[in-house]
Amino acid sequence: MAGHSKFKNIQFRKGAQDKKRAKIFAKISKEITVAAKLGLPDPNANPRLRSAIALGKSQNMPKDNIERAIKKSYDENGENYESVRYEGFGIEGIGVIVETLTDNRNRTAGDIRSVFSKHGGNLGETGSVSFMFNHLGIVKFPKSAGNFDDIFEIATDAGALDCDLIEDNYEISCSTDDLHQVSENIENILGYDITSQLTWKPSSQIPLNKEKALKIIEMIEVLEDHEDVQEVFANFDLPDEVFNELQ
Repeated sequence: MAGHSKFKNIQFRKGAQDKKRAKIFAKISKEITVAAKLGLPDPNANPRLRSAIALGKSQNMPKDNIERAIKKSYDENGENYESVRYEGFGIEGIGVIVETLTDNRNRTAGDIRSVFSKHGGNLGETGSVSFMFNHLGIVKFPKSAGNFDDIFEIATDAGALDCDLIEDNYEISCSTDDLHQVSENIENILGYDITSQLTWKPSSQIPLNKEKALKIIEMIEVLEDHEDVQEVFANFDLPDEVFNELQ
């Protein structure tokens, strides 16, 4: 997702860092709580929890926050969240997938639909957009882990489908079913703390000029600002000249 990756960089650079960090921590905390509640509260026996904790550490999330999120999974009176995916279209037919954790489907669906509508898009049915993406597992770790040829060999031996070096990180892609096994295999070989997660990678991308890019970026920012939204994926591309203008 070249376009969306560039968008993330723009968003991080221009945003209020403390405010964004707090929101990121809140989303990761929710994922940690859900993972611990659905499985075991022990990360060594719960791959989803282990991945969520690794993601928190990669964002410099304090240890106390992580422990607090795990403890919330014991609260019988706490909220029960479920994973719900929403699909829709932005301007220029941009496909958008919104992954949420919600305790109220009706509220979340209404809010997401409103965001799409206000930004010139429309919410679609399940499957209306996802066919334009590949659902994959992604394993990430710093490029300091080794040179590309060595990492590529390690990744393919571990069961990965592809290996990319994107800016300062390796991104290893694999099937969703193999994510935790591939992640463990690579971690055992490298000895690095790595992060792993499911992602939606577009099979093709729609290039946007600056004006259209600003509109779709605004919509994604509003979606990501919603407390129930965990991740947003879109199949737009920012040409380098547009990316440089927006920074």
